[in-house]
Amino acid sequence: MAKKTFETALKQLEEIVREMESGDLSLEQAVKKYETGIAQTRFCMDILDKTEKKITQLTLGQDGLVKTSQFETE
Repeated sequence: MAKKTFETALKQLEEIVREMESGDLSLEQAVKKYETGIAQTRFCMDILDKTEKKITQLTLGQDGLVKTSQFETE
């Protein structure tokens, strides 16, 4: 099974939105799609948060100015 990526999760989320907007789903189907959509959204947001932290970390220097430095992974 292929590793889940941001791009695949986003495409799945877009498809869920299209299906829900169509109005062709039963209430039960819509609720299941909603649950799946929430999970995809959380997955995407987690990746975005981690990526942002990897790119840059903002810290205050001793002079009180904002300094940009590389984020150090754990």
